[in-house]
Amino acid sequence: MRTALTELTGVRHPVVQTGMGWVAGPRLVSAAANAGALGILASATMTPDGLRQAVREVKARTDAPFGVNLRADAGDARERVRIIVEEGVRVASFALAPSRELIAGLKEAGVVVIPSVGARRHAEKVAAWGADAVIVQGGEGGGHTGDVATTVLLPQVVDAVEIPVVAAGGFHDGRGLVAALAYGAAGVAMGTRFLLTSDSTVPDAVKARYLSATVNDVTVTSAVDGLPHRMLRSDLVEALEGSGRARALLHALRRAAGFRRLSGLSWTGMVRDGLALRHGKDLSWSQVLLAANTPMLLRAAMVEGRTDLGVMASGQVAGVIEDLPSCEELVGRVMAEAERVLLGLPDPD
Repeated sequence: MRTALTELTGVRHPVVQTGMGWVAGPRLVSAAANAGALGILASATMTPDGLRQAVREVKARTDAPFGVNLRADAGDARERVRIIVEEGVRVASFALAPSRELIAGLKEAGVVVIPSVGARRHAEKVAAWGADAVIVQGGEGGGHTGDVATTVLLPQVVDAVEIPVVAAGGFHDGRGLVAALAYGAAGVAMGTRFLLTSDSTVPDAVKARYLSATVNDVTVTSAVDGLPHRMLRSDLVEALEGSGRARALLHALRRAAGFRRLSGLSWTGMVRDGLALRHGKDLSWSQVLLAANTPMLLRAAMVEGRTDLGVMASGQVAGVIEDLPSCEELVGRVMAEAERVLLGLPDPD
């Protein structure tokens, strides 16, 4: 299936595997790329040296195009941009809108720039700055999210910009891909669906929690870092929602210290990133620290398997996912179902 997304990035299918921290590592990204999707490597939880090593590992596993997700507000964003340019990465995606200067530098180096946005005005801004495409995530999506449903937000953005639009939030099958195309999108981006594959390195106990969840077990809370965050409801979430300010601050400090050791960031760097997160938002200092060390809460679940102590970011779609296919099986299934829907053929099952 050829769309503006496949033409732009060189992938075989209009499907994107999103850059999920601690989840979208070399194994998952290369498996998604080999299946014909656009695999996106998550770099925010890596040191710069770790990013370079991860990029080289992906390249050793696949000849297909792939991308790297960057935090535009990170203090070392320019260093990370330099790494992906030097390593010949095809696509740069951003969880927050990159600056005009970052976009220009990447495009000059021949890198395709695809920011993720959650509002029409943000899409218009990055399009005006030269972004090649945009991923638009509706409120159903996992992690930090907005409150506008994909079915409302997507057509708004499609009508507002001239660049290809990729739909995210609530997608897991071929029917969803066809629906997104009908709205004018050039493809779909999926996070939770790729997390729940056999190629994902997420521990089995954590995958089991996702598979057992209903749509009502996926909630949006601001208790973790002061920003709306969609995740599986857990004892940790309930404890954070019920804890006082002093306890939250102590918890934040302990987690921040752990993330500093893993990431290689200095305390000064973490404070700088925390201030960037706080800018324009009414957050307490405990929330700033929690925002800065949310990666540690994600790591506890996604790497260590601690469903009791970790955050399990999740799209609402987790409530309808029931299996763990390989990336090859998943992408093949999505494309086959999309073809059947487009041609009006009956489901072989």
